Amino acid sequence: MSEKAKWTALEERFGKAVKTERRPIAVAYADAPPTGVERFEGSEPSGCSFWRLAAAGRTFYTVPENHFNCAVGAYTHNITLSPEREQETGLTLKMMFDLGYVRPEEVPQIPRLAKSPAAVVYSPLGDAPVAPDVVLFACRPRAAMLLNEAANRAGVTSGAPALGRPTCMALPASLQHGAIFSLGCIGNRVYTGLNEEEMYFVLRGKDLEAVAEALEVVTRANAALGDYAIDRRQTLSSV
Repeated sequence: MSEKAKWTALEERFGKAVKTERRPIAVAYADAPPTGVERFEGSEPSGCSFWRLAAAGRTFYTVPENHFNCAVGAYTHNITLSPEREQETGLTLKMMFDLGYVRPEEVPQIPRLAKSPAAVVYSPLGDAPVAPDVVLFACRPRAAMLLNEAANRAGVTSGAPALGRPTCMALPASLQHGAIFSLGCIGNRVYTGLNEEEMYFVLRGKDLEAVAEALEVVTRANAALGDYAIDRRQTLSSV
């Protein structure tokens, strides 16, 4: 099976087990721009805005300067801003501190990539042109429950609590520790159009096959246990 066919098959396997409104997003951090992949041209307000484009079907790569509009996203992705944009990190953080959104002592605890990528490749999982480092699922709680149970069965959970703001820290956190829940943040929900009922579940690319296999067992078990619970409710509920 070719690499392309592998990612297509994996997206289909996940799609049969969990229902999502958006395609899962593959993200790869590269040491050089990939050949044969379109370079992003234009402007977006945040790094997570590229997730929206990939979920809609686009495959492309960005370079560090494409991320300069988002000081927080540049921080989590270990991207050094240009000198003229450098002060924006401090100004953005000051605004968040003044609003009470983040406390200064929290900043050093925010996960970051170990090194700055020369390029970041985005695509739907099934169209991935290179092996993804992380894959994001935007999903409702039931789908997140199944993915989490499968990750548990596959032994790739991080053990971390659900993360919040900034949403983009879930990617380096997953790379470092394993499967991650993210409840999102207000910026991400605006920039990506994430529904109020949705959250993120993030997996490392290297864990996808193990989780897909576990997911098949988990979905069968949940279907049987659902029928069992329905029968018990009908039999034992007195109110």
